[in-house]
Amino acid sequence: MIESFGALDLARLQFAFTISAHIFFPAFTIGLASYLAVLEAIWLLKRDAVYMDLFNYWKKIFAVVFSMGVVSGVVMSYQFGTNWSVFADKTGPILGPLLGYEVLTAFFLEAGFLGIMLFGLKRVGAGLHFFATVMVAIGTLFSAFWILSANSWMQTPAGFTINSNGQFVTSDWWTTIFNPSFPYRLSHMVLAAYLTTAFVVGGTGAWHLLRGTANHSSRIMFSMAMWMALLVAPLQIIAGDLHGLNTLEHQPAKIAAMEGHYETRSGAPLILFGIPDDEAQTMHHAIEIPKLGSLILTHDANGKLQGLDSFPEGERPKVGIIFWTFRVMVAIGFAMVAIGLWAVVARTKGRLYNSRMLHRMALLMAPSGFLAVLCGWITTEVGRQPWTVYGLLKTADSVAPVDAAAVAISLTMFVVVYFAVFGTGTLFVLRLMARPVKSGDEGDHSEMINVPYSAPVKGGRDGH
Repeated sequence: MIESFGALDLARLQFAFTISAHIFFPAFTIGLASYLAVLEAIWLLKRDAVYMDLFNYWKKIFAVVFSMGVVSGVVMSYQFGTNWSVFADKTGPILGPLLGYEVLTAFFLEAGFLGIMLFGLKRVGAGLHFFATVMVAIGTLFSAFWILSANSWMQTPAGFTINSNGQFVTSDWWTTIFNPSFPYRLSHMVLAAYLTTAFVVGGTGAWHLLRGTANHSSRIMFSMAMWMALLVAPLQIIAGDLHGLNTLEHQPAKIAAMEGHYETRSGAPLILFGIPDDEAQTMHHAIEIPKLGSLILTHDANGKLQGLDSFPEGERPKVGIIFWTFRVMVAIGFAMVAIGLWAVVARTKGRLYNSRMLHRMALLMAPSGFLAVLCGWITTEVGRQPWTVYGLLKTADSVAPVDAAAVAISLTMFVVVYFAVFGTGTLFVLRLMARPVKSGDEGDHSEMINVPYSAPVKGGRDGH
């Protein structure tokens, strides 16, 4: 089967596979780093050891997931030089500095303070340790900032000129970094990361509540996760709507494909479900709500929405893929809102820790954030096709002059190694989550209660 693919198809498949594997890790660590900072802040305020128990429980998981994210992320940079050298040459003057800033700010910040966060509580004191945790959390947000800026520039390029060598060169760094879609993509991704972490934490707490291994720490874990779902999931839906309006303005072909509109129409319906047919350029068996599509996107029930027939045939994204990934992402978003509302009702009735149906659903929803993030990225990237730099540089013109056989070999190796390495790492993380939170897991915290924030703690080792 692989032999039937050309070098371009295989290079795209390889990048899709590696980025799909990689995106899971930052989507989790961005939210988890902030969760760790919140746990330690509460511990500093209350001096209740249960929050430090939770901190120590999740910091081990953070360390493993962060390591896997670093390893999987390195591969992405190499692929620019191997499979996409033409793209790297043409966009290097812009994307090179943006990715370099990510290393200089985010990675250095994370690497500089990660060791203190993981091993330094009894060595540097509570105040400096909390500072290190906050710096790691800020580092993950910086990473999201620069990566999303680079990706958003590819979606909505701005602040550039093209030199005599055909390279994109910035004319205004401020406009390049804060390009038209960047604020929407950044907020949408960060909220997605927080929700991903919330539902993993909530699912873990639900697991222990169902198995009868829950203690006070597990209850707090579940409670905090449900508060996060209640507060952030509605914000994510609002952010997603604003992001969609921005996409309609700058990438109308993507919106047409997401909504399943093959024809330009005034008073366009909202197509809930259907069977897209890209060859016939029609939607079979559509279930739709009249005029709602125009009302949502143009705020006018009779507003005109461009269909794919408004764009040249060679510049239309594949509806069959992103029509469904978009709907899966949206469905998960509303399911998250429902879980948050369910939990607050159970809380008011005093059944938050006793409702087994809620716990089963929370456990079922534990991986939902990862699936939503993956569907969101597929929608974003497939919807951009056939461009790597939207409207300016096509994917077919970005690939390196490599043989299909060479790409096929490297793709096969990636699949084998990724499943072996990251599959093992994921199983290890799941085993860590399956263990109940233990009091004093990293040693007795009572000795820290009266320690000044700036004073290092003397004596003993912290278990590492």
